[in-house]
Amino acid sequence: MKAALLWSRVLVVVGFVLMLLGAIDPLEGSLVILAGGAMVLLSAYLGKSRHRRILLWGFILLAVGVGALWVMNALGGLGGDTGRSMWWALVLLPYPVGWIVCLVGAIPRLIESFRKGRASEEQQAGPQEGRVPGAEADADKARHSGA
Repeated sequence: MKAALLWSRVLVVVGFVLMLLGAIDPLEGSLVILAGGAMVLLSAYLGKSRHRRILLWGFILLAVGVGALWVMNALGGLGGDTGRSMWWALVLLPYPVGWIVCLVGAIPRLIESFRKGRASEEQQAGPQEGRVPGAEADADKARHSGA
């Protein structure tokens, strides 16, 4: 198995788990979720996934949302005596949207990474000893054609 494919598989699994674990505490876990999203995105680029673009947009949304979350937290939060209405919470909307997009994009990436790994292992193994590729198909054709 190629090193890039192996790293791609490891990164997507670890990133997916980090994104799920970070959701336990959305504020402090936001950095864990961001790291998990970065791992899934890197996995998609290493594995040359067809889901790279959606994961890139999800990660951008995630990064903007996490940045807004920490800035808003540093400014004292929302509501109460801060002088900011609860409508400012809309600034934080890219965070959950990006998290969902990254999770949804990571699932087909997980499936894709394990299918690619299985296909490349079969290609490396080649035909089994004593068997000619396509011989079963020829035998089936002969059997069903009445010959």
